[in-house]
Amino acid sequence: MGKQEKFYLISSDILPESIAKTIEAKKLLDSGEAETVNEAVERVGLSRSAFYKYKDGIFPFNAMMSEKIMTVTFALDHRSGILSKVLQYVADQGGNVLTINQTIPLQGIANASMSIDMAHLRVSSTEFLDGLQQINGVRKAMIVGRG
Repeated sequence: MGKQEKFYLISSDILPESIAKTIEAKKLLDSGEAETVNEAVERVGLSRSAFYKYKDGIFPFNAMMSEKIMTVTFALDHRSGILSKVLQYVADQGGNVLTINQTIPLQGIANASMSIDMAHLRVSSTEFLDGLQQINGVRKAMIVGRG
């Protein structure tokens, strides 16, 4: 794995303008006041490139405190119902899928990744991963990140 991420609590009055504007643009998008990134950045006076540079590194303080997020990658057999079984397992264990991405299957294998909110997970992350790997059709499951 890569280096350990560090987080800091910083007073908003000392943030650089581009960071503060990125926060405001994300709030507009999250609240639905802006429908697109273009609209959000125009309203706050920020370039799209600055928004994309900072957006993935800025989190509301309450979200960081209340959520434990794990990103898992999978190699799945290309058969009907495999992804559905994985999703059901996540729900049964108290996890909540935040994002999911699956590639087009090649040579009978589809690669997928999921970000999962683990705040209410009923088992340890090790037990969770072991259970995922026991699902018929899951060739490989691996934790690639934790937040």
